Amino acid sequence: MPTDNDDHIDRRTVLKYAGTAGAVGLAGCSGNGGDGGDGEDGMDGGDGEDGMDGEDGEDGGDAFELGVTMGQMDSGLDPQDHAETNTEIIVGQAYEGLLDRDKEGGIIAGLADDWERTDDGSVRFTLRDGVTFHNGDDLTAEDVRFSIRRIVFEDVGIASPQSNDLGVVDEVTAGDGEVTVSFEGYNPIAFQLFATNGEIVQQSWVEENGGDYINRNANGTGPFRVTEYNSGTEVLYEPNEDYWDGAPAVNELRMSASSESSTRVNQLLAEETDIVTNVPPNEVSRVNNSDVASINSVPSARIIFLQMRYDVEPFSSQQFRQALNHAVDVESIIENVLNGFGNITAQPTLEGHVGYNPDIEPYPYDPDEAERLVEESGHAGVEITLETPIGRYLRDVDIAQAAANQIDSLSNVSCEVEQREFSSLVQDVTAPDIEDRPHFNLLGWGNGEFDGSQTLTPLLSSSGALTVLENEELDGLLTDAEATEDPDERVGILQEANQLAHDLAPWVFMHQQFSVYGVSSDISWVPRSDEFIDPDTATQQ
Repeated sequence: MPTDNDDHIDRRTVLKYAGTAGAVGLAGCSGNGGDGGDGEDGMDGGDGEDGMDGEDGEDGGDAFELGVTMGQMDSGLDPQDHAETNTEIIVGQAYEGLLDRDKEGGIIAGLADDWERTDDGSVRFTLRDGVTFHNGDDLTAEDVRFSIRRIVFEDVGIASPQSNDLGVVDEVTAGDGEVTVSFEGYNPIAFQLFATNGEIVQQSWVEENGGDYINRNANGTGPFRVTEYNSGTEVLYEPNEDYWDGAPAVNELRMSASSESSTRVNQLLAEETDIVTNVPPNEVSRVNNSDVASINSVPSARIIFLQMRYDVEPFSSQQFRQALNHAVDVESIIENVLNGFGNITAQPTLEGHVGYNPDIEPYPYDPDEAERLVEESGHAGVEITLETPIGRYLRDVDIAQAAANQIDSLSNVSCEVEQREFSSLVQDVTAPDIEDRPHFNLLGWGNGEFDGSQTLTPLLSSSGALTVLENEELDGLLTDAEATEDPDERVGILQEANQLAHDLAPWVFMHQQFSVYGVSSDISWVPRSDEFIDPDTATQQ
């Protein structure tokens, strides 16, 4: 997985090398659907329509229309005023950052075609030549400086919910075709952060328009221009013919949403849309047996877990928390509830992410050991409630019900499920004071930076924005990880932190969620592991 030391590679190079792999990867997925993931790269040009590319000689095929149907729409088009995946997917068609990621999460060039760390620990980005905003104006270093400062400094214009996504920024300096970002202290994952966050806006366009206008219109540098915005319903796009990497083959893009998974599948099979998200496992066969679509899935960067607050009984007992880990048969849930679309986990960091500890084994399913630990915890006979969102994650309610039933089957614990609308539950999960957060709930966390610290720190450090745990030893390890400049030493520290988190068991460790898409047979498209949808890489079959 990428680190600061990765060799630089730009998006065009990725496209070039992935060109022949795409069809193979997609074909392998289409015929299976049960194992979820080919994990292969596999973009296939997508830029050949107008011949602007001209470097790799690939042809993206004839122009075509493409529809994407998700579970939810956006919360507005301001690329710096949101913190949700669906909004990021919609605005990310029109806006870009300095760096980007390939299909498997590797760092690639974006609006910057070179980047380096300076002697004082700052990071310097060299901007790509010839980039223009959709209104025709050139991208400048001042635009980049303004964009970063607008995200991290509240007095620049908005209180961005992304203010922590770029690290603790001290100052941003614009030079001749380059921008330097300085941090308060050393930032060991600066490039990982900029590869996932920090979309660039035009300073004059933002300053001339109000928030409502910016949330209903777009002026980015991305491969698509917004042509029509219907809040809560759909967004229409046309290709950006002046795109620095060549216009996409898709000549009309429609992004829409339907909260009912069955409705999305029906739309796909009726050939009303081309890509649908979160196909439930019980619908996989119906899609794969159709003549018009197939399943395409990939292990995502999202982990699913049952979190327990350390400060309330019975979850204040480490023995009780470990008991619940032994009580839940995660492998059975993956097999029977998710039809295999999941990987069992044993620690907060997913395999392949920086800091993953390969020596940690999942808690074995052992009801007898669970009952023994409950007795030792002193909480035998306790009644607990598991709160779960409805429809936010793949089969979330069914997963919660299966886990609760297994816990309830212990002789000395009673457990029931409370279903909640996600918008309501997430307000409680993100409450400023831990005393206002749920005692025991199902949650998913996407780590688009592919770095363990981006899960451990916000969710399990004492000062984390969403924490359910307070432990000085873990806090010390995370502080050390953020301070060290040696990448190998930092990995070792994060691995130790993951081992400690496993032993402390603040979560019932569940699984890595798979992104399960239904894809029209009319197109060739390979999903990304970070859940972003990139129609500009799709081609017509």
